[in-house]
Amino acid sequence: MEIQDLTIKEARKGLLEKEFSAVQLAESFLDRIAKADKEISSYLTVLPELALGQAKAVDQLIYQGRDIPLLAGIPCAIKDNILIKGEKCTAGSKILENYSAPYSATVVEKLKKEGAVFLGKTNLDEFAMGSSTENSAFGPTRNPHDTKRVPGGSSGGSAASVAGGMAVYALGSDTGGSIRLPASFCGVVGMKPTYGAVSRYGLIAFASSLDQIGPLTKTVDDAEMVFRAISGADPLDSTSAPFEYRRLEIDVKGLKIGVPKEYFVSGMEPEVEDLVRGAIKKYEEMGAKIIEVSLPHTEYALPAYYIINPSEASANLARFDGIKYGFSSKDAKNLMEVYLKSRGEGFGAEVRRRIMLGTYALSAGYYEAYYLKAQKIRTLVRNDFNDAFKKVDVLMTPAAPSLPFKIGEKIDDPLSMYLTDIYTVSVNLAGLPALVLPMGKAKGLPVGLQIIGKSFEENTIFQTAKIYEY
Repeated sequence: MEIQDLTIKEARKGLLEKEFSAVQLAESFLDRIAKADKEISSYLTVLPELALGQAKAVDQLIYQGRDIPLLAGIPCAIKDNILIKGEKCTAGSKILENYSAPYSATVVEKLKKEGAVFLGKTNLDEFAMGSSTENSAFGPTRNPHDTKRVPGGSSGGSAASVAGGMAVYALGSDTGGSIRLPASFCGVVGMKPTYGAVSRYGLIAFASSLDQIGPLTKTVDDAEMVFRAISGADPLDSTSAPFEYRRLEIDVKGLKIGVPKEYFVSGMEPEVEDLVRGAIKKYEEMGAKIIEVSLPHTEYALPAYYIINPSEASANLARFDGIKYGFSSKDAKNLMEVYLKSRGEGFGAEVRRRIMLGTYALSAGYYEAYYLKAQKIRTLVRNDFNDAFKKVDVLMTPAAPSLPFKIGEKIDDPLSMYLTDIYTVSVNLAGLPALVLPMGKAKGLPVGLQIIGKSFEENTIFQTAKIYEY
């Protein structure tokens, strides 16, 4: 096995048995990035000095015979909207092209305590707004399985770094599917935690009631390890919950799996549906009980999401005004021009589109017609899930309606791009946890199964996924 193909467990075993040092492991991945990422473009910033310094510290602990944490010495990648103190954090935008983080995100601090090795910051759709990682101001990321195709978005750089052997694991953020869609398109495991299970402190805000940080890994075991390391309450994030993860054992013969009928409709590519239904059938063959359920307000989830999402983005991105920090236009003649030109030149087309949509939805005379109504639909979507979980332990659905599409195929059709998120946005509206598990390929391209669980029952999801993986 190539060293870049190692899982967290395998890499840790190699370190403890001194098959290689943490420095050698880091150097191997840095060499791989230097060679392979010219074509993939998964990284925006590579951090060799930081990575090698962290690796040397872990080697010293091993040399001294001391116990090391589970993630110590394991090379990882961090999405470039999550802050690492002293390092650039662009959020994929020209407006933050030269911004240096003044502090580290809570998840980064937790990984530091674990002895993680940070290889670099990964590419993303600008301010995490997109489903393909084509909206980055610094160019698109390409899918390692087919470089003519997208890796999904917005955490496409993180997913591609793991799938391409350029990180053992990565962190991404998920606002409407931004971890799960890239996981499906790149053939890796992606976990979107319960809202509040992982601190958002130090994550550049997009839509604050929807955003969550989560792991992208090669296996379910790895995802569970990273999730345990980064989860928990944080006094710096008022929305974080007093959550303590506990492992769980599940007997597949007692497992009740719900299959929402609204998620299997016309428009899905037949190859995707065949693989998803095949995976669910395997669970049934192992003894699980398959129950058809209904989530009747599913058809309203996407339009509600695309009111709430841009509305919150409009409010959060108001801080980028050309005055406080970030890009400031040099051609402005007065204060108003500083605002208008800085935002017009610094933000890309998709970000400007969402700011305008959100500002309109929140404006006087339209708030009740749009934003308030969308929030009421959000409650109905949440209630649908609550009703379904009275009958089942988990839900299983597709992660995406299609195989990875070609770069440039949908970029000029925003509505078609938004429809890519049709199976993922409901989870964010309801604040639920969900994991995407690779289940095979169609036409040489990966397909993922989405497993949705009850709030703060990530342990049920992980154990359900392991049944299939093993």
